[in-house]
Amino acid sequence: MVWLKRLLILSGVGLLSLVGWLWLTMLSPWFYDRPDDLPTIEQRTHQVFVYGTLRYAPVRLVVMGSFGAPKDAVLEGYQRNGLDLSPQPGSNVKGLLLRVDADELSRLDRYERLGVRYERRTITLDDGTRAWVYLRLTEEQNAFVPHADFPFALIP
Repeated sequence: MVWLKRLLILSGVGLLSLVGWLWLTMLSPWFYDRPDDLPTIEQRTHQVFVYGTLRYAPVRLVVMGSFGAPKDAVLEGYQRNGLDLSPQPGSNVKGLLLRVDADELSRLDRYERLGVRYERRTITLDDGTRAWVYLRLTEEQNAFVPHADFPFALIP
């Protein structure tokens, strides 16, 4: 009986930790402030090519609040390097093309830490579709990220 009680307590702590992490990552006012130099998001439907964790429906549901009407897509001339893409002639990256509104795109920007960890660029997929894609910022671009509340630069 003691093992059941311990299992329930550990399960509860694990679930609470997961919920806390998701809240901090997706909804909290801490840990991410959209940089002021980024352009405003146009109020229209956007297409986004995703190739990592956002390929999974549960992740998209938590991040965006919807599934994003996913369709299979291929990006020619690039290869995947962990959490990033790099140009590579003759290679391709398989992913999903999502249709999102401005609010969902804003939530994706927060998830990807736009301007802090990733940049959002327009690319052309193999079928000619134009879409946004998130690419990691280089070390030089990401060396000093000023934060409005702190008098010093954060170094990732």
